[in-house]
Amino acid sequence: VEIWTVETRDFVERISLTGTVVAGQDVTLSAQESGVIRRVVVEKGATVTAGQRLLVIDDAVLRSQVEEAAAQASLANETWERRKRLYEEDQVGSELAYLEAKYGAEQAAARLSTLQTRLGRTVIRAPFDGFLETRLVEVGAMVNVGTSVARIVALDPVKIVAGVPERYAKDVRVGASARTVFDVLDISSEGTISYVGATVNAQNRTFLVELEMANPEGMIKPQMVANVGLVRQTVEHAVVVPQEALVRVEDGYVVFVVEGEGDAAMVLSRAVELGPSQRNEVVIEAGLTPGEQLIVVGQQQVTAGDRVRIVGTR
Repeated sequence: VEIWTVETRDFVERISLTGTVVAGQDVTLSAQESGVIRRVVVEKGATVTAGQRLLVIDDAVLRSQVEEAAAQASLANETWERRKRLYEEDQVGSELAYLEAKYGAEQAAARLSTLQTRLGRTVIRAPFDGFLETRLVEVGAMVNVGTSVARIVALDPVKIVAGVPERYAKDVRVGASARTVFDVLDISSEGTISYVGATVNAQNRTFLVELEMANPEGMIKPQMVANVGLVRQTVEHAVVVPQEALVRVEDGYVVFVVEGEGDAAMVLSRAVELGPSQRNEVVIEAGLTPGEQLIVVGQQQVTAGDRVRIVGTR
């Protein structure tokens, strides 16, 4: 037989899931002013930074309106200042004229501010650092307010979205540890759950979880598939043995251990209580103690009381 020395260690039980990558941020930009596209500043495929110009809409009409409004605001403000001095210092003029000049200056300033804001919107800018995935308009195209013009995605970090079977609902919380593996890229990462869905999908009986993963080189792309191992529970100082060491009996499971050495080595049977399992390992909650010599090869051919010869250890 081959034996294995029973030891204790922390045992981590994981829920195996298949996750899908989504961009950390994914936004389709829309025009906020109407007009003709006069300039394309950045081509699709380029990396952009927050505030960077992407497209420019013809602003000739708005620029003229801003200049007109600026002149009107300057005149209204000058009128207000003169009315104010005459009324407050020299008591010349009526209160109505005084108020009309005041509110006229405020209205002119507000109209100028509105037009300046609209003028600024003729330049379409990146809202965050990212990647210009798609440009939806060309130079000369007419756009209206709300017309989609470009799509920007941020790929660092990315989000991993996975569905967890509803039977694990009581075990999964925000902050739970998870390990993500991309087999095609040979990349793995440890992280924590940042979001747990509040509802269950009626079709597949799962609820969503999300976790973030750093992607500084941009190798991980949206819609890639990842293997996610979500920590369900951690058992500290557990007795963990290979599952093949278990022997099924009528009322449960037993394992066989060896006591003695050399020609005096004898097989003893131990009834065990099983705890959580993971892959080819299982936690023994009762029946084994650390230091015992567990038979892991040949256990199907022995019974309690047999004399055995040890041919290997693990």
